[in-house]
Amino acid sequence: MSRRPSGLSRRLGDGASVPFMGSLHPKSRPSPYLSVGLLVLGAFLIIGYLFSGSGGNGYDKAALSRLEAGGSCTSEIFQALPYLKKAYGDSMHKILHVGPDTCAVVSNLLKEEDTEAWGVEPYELDDSDANCNSLIRKGIVRVADIKFPLPYRSKSFSLVIVSDALDYLSPKYLNKTLPELARVSSEGFIILSGHPGQRTSKVSELSKFGRPAKLRSATWWIRFFVQNRIEENEDAIKKFELAAAKKPYQPACQIFHLKSFL
Repeated sequence: MSRRPSGLSRRLGDGASVPFMGSLHPKSRPSPYLSVGLLVLGAFLIIGYLFSGSGGNGYDKAALSRLEAGGSCTSEIFQALPYLKKAYGDSMHKILHVGPDTCAVVSNLLKEEDTEAWGVEPYELDDSDANCNSLIRKGIVRVADIKFPLPYRSKSFSLVIVSDALDYLSPKYLNKTLPELARVSSEGFIILSGHPGQRTSKVSELSKFGRPAKLRSATWWIRFFVQNRIEENEDAIKKFELAAAKKPYQPACQIFHLKSFL
């Protein structure tokens, strides 16, 4: 039975490509001003589409500016944090972050009152700073391949947040990684994933990830959750939506709230 996507992230739309104009006649020599004009027109069409969205729900200006600046779903965590606190309450006291730049995420989470934080960096760290090296030495941050079992006992953390990591895994490895996220969390886990067509990393960083990101639609993710018997956390979704609506806040990335294994 098909399941209709729920939650704020589902209503943001799955993205779409904007068709380009047909090529000019091969014998013609277009003016450089015409080429520039076409590029500007294409940019306006894309921006207009992002703002209009599907059913009137598109990216807001703040979200769009973050994307234009090369923002990632990891940086989106800091934008979403006040609303996650509203949705999860005391469950935010012991957090594991999984994803690139986890040292920065953990350092900021540790500044929050009554919050303990750990991190898993899924990629090799070539140029880590002194703070990151300190977190690694203390065992707060670990470098680990998330295609394999996470190095933690079941229910070690109240909440797990994963960003900019699952987009680089094939379904073969997602089948193993998602159950691990559910296993090591006790009160849920959160996935931040890019929208189809959204650029989440610079070309120069592709060698670090090993492959381009595969940005999937909300419909794809929901179907994948159902196939792997991972349930959405409807209570957290409602609380997150309610808190976000008061601001209002529209995430630049898809945010999925999921239940831990019992």
